[in-house]
Amino acid sequence: MPSHSSRRLFPASHAKPPEHYLIAHSDGGARGNPGPAGYGVVIQDETGRKVAALSQYLGHQTNNFAEYQGLIAALEYAIEHGHKALKLISDSELLVRQIKGIYKVKNLTLQELHGRAKELIAQLDWFSIDHALREHNREADDLANQAMDKGTGRTSTTTHVVAGDSPARTPPGPQEFEGIVEDGVIKLNGHLPEGTRVQVRIKK
Repeated sequence: MPSHSSRRLFPASHAKPPEHYLIAHSDGGARGNPGPAGYGVVIQDETGRKVAALSQYLGHQTNNFAEYQGLIAALEYAIEHGHKALKLISDSELLVRQIKGIYKVKNLTLQELHGRAKELIAQLDWFSIDHALREHNREADDLANQAMDKGTGRTSTTTHVVAGDSPARTPPGPQEFEGIVEDGVIKLNGHLPEGTRVQVRIKK
C-alpha cells in the first residue's frame, strides 16, 4: 500500500545527474520464491562503459530479499570505489517504490535491508533510482540466474568481475559425483545444496 508519508530517502533536487556518476542495472530473483536466490548487477560509467559486474548466490531466500541485496551490492561498490553519485535501474517496481518512499516496508527482514540501503544512500552526494522492464535489464537478469545456477553446485557461488579482468561468464556445466546405493538410498561422495536438480546414470 502507498505510504502517506512525504519523506524520501534522497532530495528531489537531485533529479539532475552530476558530470560523473555510475549507472547500476540490478536484478534479483528466487526460484520458487522462496527458493535458491541470487542477484546480478552490471555497473557502467556515465558514458555507458562497463566497469564491473557483480553476482552472488544468497541461499534460500525470497525475490524481494534478492532485489534488495542487489541494490546494496551496487551501493557498496560505488562507495568502496570512491564514487559519490549512483543511478540504479531495477526491474522490481516494489523495490523502487519502497526506496522512493511511495510504499511502506512492512516485512521485518526487508525493513533491515531498507535501513542498510538508506545508510549507504546517505553517504552519496547524488542518488537516483528508476524502474525498467526486465527486457531492458537483461544482462543483470542473466547474472542473477547464473548466481542461482552456481549456488546449486555447478560453479563458484560468488562472482565479482571488474573491467579488465578475465570474463567469468562461462556457461555452467554439469558436475559428476561418485556414490553408491545403500538400503535403497543413493549416497554421494560430496555435498549438494538444497534444491539441486540431479540426474542419475547407473555405472556398470
